[in-house]
Amino acid sequence: MKKVSLRTRAMRSMMALAVGGSPMMLGGCDDMSQQALLGGLETTAQTLSQTLISVFFLNLADEPSVNANGLTTT
Repeated sequence: MKKVSLRTRAMRSMMALAVGGSPMMLGGCDDMSQQALLGGLETTAQTLSQTLISVFFLNLADEPSVNANGLTTT
């Protein structure tokens, strides 16, 4: 069986709690199913947060400037 780091175990536990479940509910599953489910939740949460952050910064970049004419030189 592969050793899992403390950070990974903590992240997976937090993901399980965040979606309304508890790690105790997954205790009845075999290890392969539990690892697959928690790994999928972790990947989904990371992807969602990265997407939301990207959208936020893209929206900041797309805001029109106050002076639409820009700088003019004479």
